[in-house]
Amino acid sequence: MKLIVDQDVCIGCGACQATAPDVFEINDDGLAEVLVEEVPEELKEDAIDAKEGCPVNAISDSEDEDLAA
Repeated sequence: MKLIVDQDVCIGCGACQATAPDVFEINDDGLAEVLVEEVPEELKEDAIDAKEGCPVNAISDSEDEDLAA
């Protein structure tokens, strides 16, 4: 699973970082970014929870976008 944060949508609330701190961080611009190229199996549950918990739906899975194309 490869996650992407849409920087134009992110509001930097930090919910993703709080839910999955090994996957997300808030950068110097105050927006979330993904820390890992590929989410390791042991972090997938937290990463999915963070994606689903994003209040503005700024997090997507690159596999979801591939299916939509």
